[in-house]
Amino acid sequence: MLNRIREDVRCVFDRDPAARNVFEILTTYPGVHAVIFHRLSHALWGIGAKWLARMLSAVSRWLTGIEIHPGAKIGRRFFIDHGMGVVIGETAEIGDDCTLYHGVTLGGTSWNAGKRHPTLENDVVVGAGAKVLGPITLQRGSRVGSNAVVVKDMESGSTVVGVPGRVVNKITTEAEAKRKATAQKIGFDAYGMSQGSSDPVAHAINLMLDHIHASDARMDEMCKVIEELGGQLENKPLPELESCEISEGGVEDGLESPAVVDSK
Repeated sequence: MLNRIREDVRCVFDRDPAARNVFEILTTYPGVHAVIFHRLSHALWGIGAKWLARMLSAVSRWLTGIEIHPGAKIGRRFFIDHGMGVVIGETAEIGDDCTLYHGVTLGGTSWNAGKRHPTLENDVVVGAGAKVLGPITLQRGSRVGSNAVVVKDMESGSTVVGVPGRVVNKITTEAEAKRKATAQKIGFDAYGMSQGSSDPVAHAINLMLDHIHASDARMDEMCKVIEELGGQLENKPLPELESCEISEGGVEDGLESPAVVDSK
C-alpha cells in the first residue's frame, strides 16, 4: 500500500504544473489526502472492519470535501485535481492512471444491490462537473467533457461532451489525420478536437489547419513546375515554431481539452 501511495504522490508532477515538491503535495493537496484515506479505508473494508472503514471515509469527506466509498476499487497513480464535490460510489472501479476533476460524480442509477456504479479503465480523464452514472464502462483512454452526463458505455479513445453525452471524435478520418500532422508541424496541439465538435473556436482552428495543409501542397506543386522550367530554387527548410511562441499569442493558453478544466 505504501508503494501505491508513493505513486499517487509522484503522478501529481505529471498532471499538475503547479506542483513544486513532495512536501507541498502531501500537505496542501486534498485530492491526494482523499486517495490516501481511501487506501486505508479500503484495506479496512477488505478485512471486514466495515464500520471503521466508513467512519474513516466520513472523516476524509469532512476534511477534503471528497466522498469515496471504502468499497470502491481504485487502481494505481489515481489523481483527483482540486477535488471538492467529487463522489465515487461503492461499486465503482477505477483503473490505473485515471484523473478526475472537481465536481465529478461516479454514481448509480438504481437502488438495487449489486454492480450499480461505473467502471473506468486505464488512462481515463473526467472533466469538472461531469456525471458518469450507472454500471457502464469507460474504456481505455476515454475523455469526458466538463459538465457532461454519461449514461452509456464509451469506446476506447473516444471523447464525450454535452447533456446527454455524445461522442465527438470516435472516428479519425483521413482529413483529421492530415490536420493532426499539420498541427504537429507548426507546434500546435489540437487537443484531439474533431471537425464535428460543437466548439466554434476548435472548428475555426481546424479550418485554418486545413488551409495550411492545402497551401503547403500547392506550394510544392508550384516549386516542381518552376524546376521543370529551368528555374533555380533555394531549398531552405521551414523554420520551426516553438510552443512558447504560440502561447504568447494566446492560442495555446486560450484552449483547454474538453475533458480538462484547470484553474491554475
